[in-house]
Amino acid sequence: EGETVETSRGERVLVLRPTLAEFVLEMPRGAQVIYPKDLAVLLLWGDVYPGATVVEAGTGSGALTMTLLRAVGPAGRVFSYELREEFARQAQRNIARFLGEAGNLTLRAHDIYVGIPDGPVDRLFLDLPEPWLVVDHAADALRPGGVWVSYVPTVPQAQQTVETLQRSGRFAMIETIEALIRPWNIDGRSVRPAHRMVAHTGFITAARRIAGRA
Repeated sequence: EGETVETSRGERVLVLRPTLAEFVLEMPRGAQVIYPKDLAVLLLWGDVYPGATVVEAGTGSGALTMTLLRAVGPAGRVFSYELREEFARQAQRNIARFLGEAGNLTLRAHDIYVGIPDGPVDRLFLDLPEPWLVVDHAADALRPGGVWVSYVPTVPQAQQTVETLQRSGRFAMIETIEALIRPWNIDGRSVRPAHRMVAHTGFITAARRIAGRA
């Protein structure tokens, strides 16, 4: 809820609790955060639902972690892997500041390229330089019908990820997208697109784990 307060200079200002989208853009960062426009798409393409068990790697500054925690709700579980201790500490501070105590979050110092110890899981989210190295582990950890979602900034990374998923024979419905949002200025008769926009940030690849081999 909003509240109007008066400053020491007699000015009245409206004070609101930040939304998650606002918080992730302004919170202290150990690593580059995923932009809100991508967080929104990641949730829907990953089909995250209340009560789901989700594995995420890496944690970074905690933007995706917080988004996943809110989506799975208190009945769900989020396992988040982060090897860099300084990033994990900052993420823990950010999560505690915005969400408070998150009893359904398990944060591990673990290399997902080695394996996924917390299976079986419903959804897998990867914000890593080489997600294709996780394909076999993901196929073992994801339940049949489970969803893989990876996020990479460049075309070669996205291409290698898709080709590895295809070769595995254990994933189907593979698609890669990017999200572009263009704001508009609307002020009386002045209606036009904003001069600046956050265009390309990353490629999102989603795939479904299938039983057996295709």
